[in-house]
Amino acid sequence: MIAIPAVDLRAGKCVQLVGGDYNQEQVRLDDPAAVAADWERTGFTRLHIVDLDAATGRGHNHELIREMLRDATVPVQVGGGVREESRIEQLLEQGASWVVVGTRAIDDEEWRREMAHAFPGRLIVAADVRERNVVTRGWAETSNIHVLDFVSELAQLPLAGVLVTAVHLEGRMAGTDLSLMEDVAEASAWPVFASGGVTSLDDMRALEHRGLSGAVLGMALYTGALDARRLAEEFGV
Repeated sequence: MIAIPAVDLRAGKCVQLVGGDYNQEQVRLDDPAAVAADWERTGFTRLHIVDLDAATGRGHNHELIREMLRDATVPVQVGGGVREESRIEQLLEQGASWVVVGTRAIDDEEWRREMAHAFPGRLIVAADVRERNVVTRGWAETSNIHVLDFVSELAQLPLAGVLVTAVHLEGRMAGTDLSLMEDVAEASAWPVFASGGVTSLDDMRALEHRGLSGAVLGMALYTGALDARRLAEEFGV
């Protein structure tokens, strides 16, 4: 199981939000590229970059992401507002190892299928979840799609994985939703990556025990609640 630091971008800065709420920004760092480089030096072997502005229709951080991909020395997965084939192509050409698709992949089954076959093994579908229903558009809208039903539908597509975020726990450092993550891992034909509330090494070990392939971590790393070097040593690959 691999630990993947998140570098969330907002207006050119690296931030951490509580519960995905733009009014609850708890961390703001001026140099996202330096942050990414620090995580690499710490020993992490994969990074997760999210364009929060693109995800929520507030603009984008495309040039910054291009520069970060150019400088990265480890594989990087990039998401946030990726809703066009041209953007997927662009990110892969710029050096992203995987592209994370969410809202359109959930809303548009035909597009999801076409993109998965156009970029086999390069897409990670993000299923952001609140009370087991999938939420979209930067967590602003809750659908009637049950996450287990949605994950089961992905079995026939050539994906790189599924990223499940427990939105109700995101940034709260209260532990992750182990029951949710275990159920998704059992339902998925693809590797499942957990996000939301992962706070301790025990959380990581519990997720690994339940069949998760990795976890994306944010607040616990940025606040120092979790020892980054120790995490990288145990879950670096």
